[in-house]
Amino acid sequence: MGASLNDVKHRITSTKKTRQITNAMEMVSQAKLNQIQKHTKSYAEYASQIKSVVLHLAQSHILDGLSQSSGHAAENDQSKAKRTAYLIITSDRGMVGSYNSNVIRETNQFIDGHSGSNDYQILAVGGTGSDFYRKRGTNVAYEYRGVSDVPTFNEVRQIVKMVTTMYNKGEFDELYVCYEHFVNRLISRFRAEKMLPIDDEAIQSQASQDIEVKPMTAEYDVEPSEKEVLNVILPQYSESLVYGAILDAKTSEHASSSTAMKSASDNADDLISSLELQYNRARQAAITTEITEITGGQEALSQQ
Repeated sequence: MGASLNDVKHRITSTKKTRQITNAMEMVSQAKLNQIQKHTKSYAEYASQIKSVVLHLAQSHILDGLSQSSGHAAENDQSKAKRTAYLIITSDRGMVGSYNSNVIRETNQFIDGHSGSNDYQILAVGGTGSDFYRKRGTNVAYEYRGVSDVPTFNEVRQIVKMVTTMYNKGEFDELYVCYEHFVNRLISRFRAEKMLPIDDEAIQSQASQDIEVKPMTAEYDVEPSEKEVLNVILPQYSESLVYGAILDAKTSEHASSSTAMKSASDNADDLISSLELQYNRARQAAITTEITEITGGQEALSQQ
């Protein structure tokens, strides 16, 4: 009985230490969530403006014929099947609940419905996604690990530069960004957004997203030329799409981590309560046994 009591007491102590760790991790994740939400709020204004400009350039037909003049090698050969790349955003670490498994599962379903068994490649932002697809023999053409908890614009510019270089070299014909969109602390929703080529489908897809597109006139006087304006606007547009997606995904990651750690702490509390009840009952049983033995001994002595 003594050994059993010691075992239960040891489990209680161990579980309390685990709860301290999960409580601390929940606080850290919540602090990161609050920080990135403040950052995202300020970014949303810029994203709204750049999306509005590109949408209204499209409405003004300034983007018409863009694909024919983009220089992308595969676009003039309509006989070739499109090669698609999927930029999937996951975390580099675990302890984020179902965050990674959700985005990977949803991405796989999207790929099955969009590409099927056709040739495609993965561009991975985050080690979890990269490791998952490499282990399954999928072509991971690019990976980026170590995205900051609150990503900087310069980090994303490196990613966009590499991706657009691969696109311009003809390594793929279209690109979709796949990630978990943050709704609130408990809810996130999968998104697969077309990033390249910047055509009407991609622009209208972005126009339907949560960031408000502000009304503008659809008539433009372009100076010095349409081509030079687009050379400035479109790279900024691409950067804003990927940066926004990574910010959004990181927000979902921190929220999922905070929720997972809170759930772990709550489970630890339940386990501690159960173990303490078990310990108290065992202790009472041991005391009762000892009293019974003492009483029995006294009776035996009195009868002598």
